[in-house]
Amino acid sequence: MPTARADLLSREEILAVQNQRLRDLLAAVLPANRFWRERYAAAGVDCTAIHSVDDLPQLPPVTKQELIEDQTSNPPYGTNLTYGRDACIRLHQTSGTTGLPLRWLDTPDSWNWLMQCWAGIYGMVGLRADDRLAFPFSFGPFIGFWAAFEGAQRLGNLCLAGGGMTSTARLQMIEENEATFVCCTPTYALRLAEVAEADSRDLAGGSVRGLVVAGEPGGLVPAVRERIETAWGARVFDHWGMTEIGSLAVEREADRGCLTVLENECIAEIVDPDTGEPVPAGEVGELLITNLGRLGSPLIRYRTGDLVQARTTEEATCSLLQLEGGILGRRDDMVTIRGNNVFPSTLEAVLRQFDELAEFRITLRTVRAMNHLRVEVEPVPELSDDQATTLAGRIAQRIRDRLNFAVDVQAVPVDSLPRFELKGRRFHREVE
Repeated sequence: MPTARADLLSREEILAVQNQRLRDLLAAVLPANRFWRERYAAAGVDCTAIHSVDDLPQLPPVTKQELIEDQTSNPPYGTNLTYGRDACIRLHQTSGTTGLPLRWLDTPDSWNWLMQCWAGIYGMVGLRADDRLAFPFSFGPFIGFWAAFEGAQRLGNLCLAGGGMTSTARLQMIEENEATFVCCTPTYALRLAEVAEADSRDLAGGSVRGLVVAGEPGGLVPAVRERIETAWGARVFDHWGMTEIGSLAVEREADRGCLTVLENECIAEIVDPDTGEPVPAGEVGELLITNLGRLGSPLIRYRTGDLVQARTTEEATCSLLQLEGGILGRRDDMVTIRGNNVFPSTLEAVLRQFDELAEFRITLRTVRAMNHLRVEVEPVPELSDDQATTLAGRIAQRIRDRLNFAVDVQAVPVDSLPRFELKGRRFHREVE
């Protein structure tokens, strides 16, 4: 059921689309999908009473852990299959950074819906017919790569695959083909900038005018964004999605600092993480998503674990649900240090303010129920050992000033910390 772009619809039009698609979703799923049929029967829910978005809270939310348990008990794909696995043509899986990987199947219609989502995303970032897109990564089982690539192909854009290449070769590909957009993680955008500088390439003077980044915090972390945009001489567009729900929010060309939700393709709820009750507008809560077009393996009131602060923006021709500052953090990533609630992205925002910093690693040690943070900082090659030590001290002081607690900051040798093509695994936990 193709719909107009989310940023072209009024609030009344959005609700009409959501209500109709929700009814279509339940009509298709409940008779044939064992996972949802058994789940709602066990909860004693009368699904015939669900007619609109307002009725949705009557349905119990679902967590990623419940999906993993279903796949573990019913291997290999679980029971959330409306049409059976023989009707499916694509298999992707999550990275497993927060537990066991989650496998996800798609039918042709479900995949077409994902392409429709990407058409909306590319439209909001201002992609033009003559844009050329570079995808500087290896194509593994993660859905974002494949969906972003094919989504641009279907729009008629030239797409450059960068699998099996070194970073230098990828930069050469971007340069020789005059790519105008790059899709990657924020971490790898910074890594390519680092390699370009070492190779004396004028990245900022090149053809790239936009980078669509996702997969981790960074695109809306001011210090990270500024670093990427300065190095590339191009606009950064953050985007959000998950393997299991699809790509459903992006930063528009028309504004900065927030993600606009594709409300024509999903229903978003912001709830208190502990009570599950809706939070007042402007307050931080957990994002729940119901995707409306992935009928082969849908998710209804899915607890993403992502914390957001939502607002409704009324414009002349549309009504937008926007997430201020993007994804503020993950509920399971938050740690308490000396009474302060801290997300890894909060620390990264401070660390990235230092141009002399090449890479970093954060380790959380829990000793007798007390949390301690250690930050290893790798300087740029130009710094001497004494300057690196001074840098570590300046970073420690900045963290103390901004976040009100002390952190052990240690300088480490140049090139001693790992570099990442995909999600940067810079946050580690140790328990003693």
